[in-house]
Amino acid sequence: MFIILRGYGIEFILPGIMPTTLGAGRIRRGTVPPCRAIIRDMALELLFLGTGTSTGVPMIGCRCGVCTSDDPRDRRTRPSVLVRYPRPGHTEDPSAVYNDAHDPTAPPPSVQVLVDVTPDIRDQSIREGLAWLDAVVLTHGHADHTMGIDDLRRFNAVMDAPLEVYAEAGVLQDLGRSFEYIFGCPSKRTSTFVANLLPFPLEHAVPMPMHGATWTPLRLMHGRLPIVGYRVDWEGRSLAYCTDVSSIPPETWPLLEGLDVFVIDGLRFRHHPTHMTVDQAVETCERVGAARSFLTHMSHEISHADHEPELPDGVALAHDGLRVSIDGRGVTVAG
Repeated sequence: MFIILRGYGIEFILPGIMPTTLGAGRIRRGTVPPCRAIIRDMALELLFLGTGTSTGVPMIGCRCGVCTSDDPRDRRTRPSVLVRYPRPGHTEDPSAVYNDAHDPTAPPPSVQVLVDVTPDIRDQSIREGLAWLDAVVLTHGHADHTMGIDDLRRFNAVMDAPLEVYAEAGVLQDLGRSFEYIFGCPSKRTSTFVANLLPFPLEHAVPMPMHGATWTPLRLMHGRLPIVGYRVDWEGRSLAYCTDVSSIPPETWPLLEGLDVFVIDGLRFRHHPTHMTVDQAVETCERVGAARSFLTHMSHEISHADHEPELPDGVALAHDGLRVSIDGRGVTVAG
């Protein structure tokens, strides 16, 4: 059952029952979850698609040491991550491939949720072999986090299905104005030319069941702008992704307890009014106390080779293509 509210040029779809698996042009419900012995060896995974600031690194017209670096870790596209965990009903290893190349319309063994849709989403997806998405969640409406939305139409075409998009109501309203041809004209939607997106409003601190995991939007402050990060809990494993943060409100700190992996904005070393500095980010990581923490949304003032060795144990700089897995043995990093 769905309740559709129309306003601000966009349809809000409020689910009476949260849909589970979208695929092959219809909504399908999950089957029996895997046995515990299999789950113990499966992972909650985080793939960094982009770790740069709004301009990306290298920046246009800049010849600084980082922008001209030959270290691939210094090449940072706009900030986004992919969260993956075993799909309900699948018992095969989800870490082998992102999608079955022989049947692109079949869902892969893992649920795949995209956090933010950057202007670099096409290149990021091709680089990582990403061809299937179960949902998109947005942290806020700034251009470096949403202006790749038009490219989501390619996922519609591959999956032959609409795509769920979750964000705060105000963000969805803004997107309805910026992408009126997508959200305001459902009769013109086609899988080839216009993205077919189903917008779902969310509320901070209200957990959302999503394809077998629990997603909790976290209230954060981006300067004076309230935005959200996300905590993801799956089978006793947990991570939180908090980008574009200048401060964390008191009510959010309890929601950051007991994490395996924590990701936080660390723009540069100098003060910035809407982002944490590296030092502020490190202090936040130490307070959160996750097993492993990573800094993202980094500018060209941060050199991976020069500055990562200066970080305390358990805290690292993320880079594009980095994969972090949380399984029954702990946290592992690759890429």
